[in-house]
Amino acid sequence: MNLGVIKHLFYGLYFTNGFGFKLKKTNDSQEKLRLRQTYARSQLSVLNITVAIENPEKIPKEGQYLLACNHRSIIDPPIIEIALEGTGIFGLWISKKELYNSLFFGLFVRNAGSVLLDREKSQMSGFFADIKKGVSDGSSVFIFPEGTRNKTDKPIGEFKEGSRIIALKNRLPILPVFIKTDAGKVLKSAIKDDKTPREIKVVFGDILDYKSRDSLEERYRDMFSLND
Repeated sequence: MNLGVIKHLFYGLYFTNGFGFKLKKTNDSQEKLRLRQTYARSQLSVLNITVAIENPEKIPKEGQYLLACNHRSIIDPPIIEIALEGTGIFGLWISKKELYNSLFFGLFVRNAGSVLLDREKSQMSGFFADIKKGVSDGSSVFIFPEGTRNKTDKPIGEFKEGSRIIALKNRLPILPVFIKTDAGKVLKSAIKDDKTPREIKVVFGDILDYKSRDSLEERYRDMFSLND
């Protein structure tokens, strides 16, 4: 582990928990959104990473959605926060129990606006009830349909069925987003060398009807030409 890695590890731990405390002090979704975006900008700036939207005309300016995005790195949530800057769209992140209990991310995740997904529970009624309450309060829902980070050479992994169920139960149009650049590789290189500017490209897809019975994974693959 070189000095660059150690520096970013300690900075990230201090910075993430600092914002976790700030987020704990407010229940206002727009204030949480402001803090999340400030955190995202600062975190990516330290890594010398910028986010470029290939088709900004497709970014919705308002509304509630199930935002579905591919997942290759721990900086994917900050990337999405930056991509949605200026829209006012606040989303509850679907977060695994491991993140809630994490020394590094736990305080931030628990207070930033999220819904706990505990796969060890036999009943999921509480999970869906938390989502329903958040949506009724005006929030969108942000999810990684793959369920976990994709560490393969393929652009996306297999989608879980839960994403489409959430959209259907809450009548949320689906907003597909594709992080085109392999953010995992960019993050690794940025930690070792944060002097070199790096860019991550993001593409927004067409909004999908929540009532569609078509496979979300297949429509996502077709939309972003991932079947080759």
